[in-house]
This record gives sequence, structure tokens and C-alpha cells, in this order.
Amino acid sequence: MLDLFVDFCYNLSGDDMKYKNITEGVFHSRPNRFTAKVYVDGTLQTVHVKNTGRCKELLREGATVFLEKSDNPNRKTLYDLVAVVKPSTGAHVNMDSQAPNAMVAEWLPKSGLFSADSVFRAEVKHGTSRFDFQAVCGDKITYIEVKGVTLEREGVAYFPDAPTERGVKHLKELAECARQGIGAMVIFVIQMKGVSLFRPNRETHPAFADALSEAEKAGVRIIAVDCRTSKGVAEIDSFVKTEIF
Repeated sequence: MLDLFVDFCYNLSGDDMKYKNITEGVFHSRPNRFTAKVYVDGTLQTVHVKNTGRCKELLREGATVFLEKSDNPNRKTLYDLVAVVKPSTGAHVNMDSQAPNAMVAEWLPKSGLFSADSVFRAEVKHGTSRFDFQAVCGDKITYIEVKGVTLEREGVAYFPDAPTERGVKHLKELAECARQGIGAMVIFVIQMKGVSLFRPNRETHPAFADALSEAEKAGVRIIAVDCRTSKGVAEIDSFVKTEIF
């Protein structure tokens, strides 16, 4: 896993994003957005959920989940829930909301989206937003926002799985960048394999779908990628077709 420096700049080198001390468990329940009850070796544990989205189609009673054991003895919870085997399909889904940024940081320099001499920075402020990444090549600047996707239905990935006013705000600011001639991009990281298409989840948040459509019309580049995932590893794999409407 890539190191994140205190100045919020990623070290853009290394191999796949890897978790340490992975333990398998069985999901029982989710009392709130931040915690879950999971059986670990037959004992019911309270674990931290590293994704505040709804994830109702993933976190079902009896589902196999993967936990990263903390090395901090002072934590209230010993484990972080980072992945799940989707009950309906058997697909391995990364659920760590911090993983997409770490994966994109590793992937950007080799993605083919930018020239080899591009320089990347993380957590860069522009206007009233702080975007996940900035790519600089000569006098060309591109602002990049990353969104992690865990919702899938019949081979189609959707975002968001819950309303996100923050996401709408980011899209509007990216659209304004594009109108001003500044590079703008949003990357949807689908945290699983087995999808063939990405769409905005208009049913759940029409305003986000509208903002994404307007952003595309303004010149914001919309990218979707899937991931190879396993018990303790996650990495971006392939581009996925997008359908924005």
C-alpha cells in the first residue's frame, strides 16, 4: 500500500495496494454507519466499517467479510472491515473508502491518461473545493476527483449508493474548471471485477446524475475503471464503458 505523507502527497511508486494481517469473518449486523458486528473465530466482535455508504446489497447476515487487524492497542475496535464476498454473485468487493485514492495514486503515472513527464499531487485546493489529485505537465493543469463504487446490479456499476451533496459540489466545480480551459477529470473506481458498464445512480440521487451529465457536456473527462481484488490486495485493472445520461 502506498505511503501517505503528512503533507497529503502520495508516494507514486510501488506495487499493488496490500493490506496487512487479514482475517476472515462472518457478517452479523450493522448497528450504524461506522461499525458492524462480525463473527471472528466464533466470537462476535464489533469492527470498524471503512465505508459509510449504505452497502445493503453487500453487508447481509452470513456474508463472508475480510478484516484488517489493527496494530494500535489503544483502538476501541480491533479490526477494520475492508472487503466482502457479495452474497448474490460471489464477487470479491473492496469496501475500503480510502482504497480508491491509494489505488489511483499508484495507477495514474502508468494509466496512459497523462504524459510520462507529468507530476502528480494529492489533496489540492482549487476554488472552494479540495480535489483528490492535480496533474501538471508543463503549463497544463488537470484537477482530478476520485469516487469509489461498490454498487452493482446485473453487471452495471452505479454511483452513488446514497445522496452526496459533496459529490454534486465537486462536479460543478470541475465543470467550471473545464469551462475556463482547465483540465478536469472524475475517475470512478469500481471496487470489483465483473462489470461491463458504469452509470450514475439517477434513481438514488437525480441531482448527482444531472451534475455528471452537465460536467461531461462542459468538457470534464469521465473515466471508469474496475479492480482486481483478492483477500488482501486491490489494484486498478481495466477501463469500463461509461453511459452518462
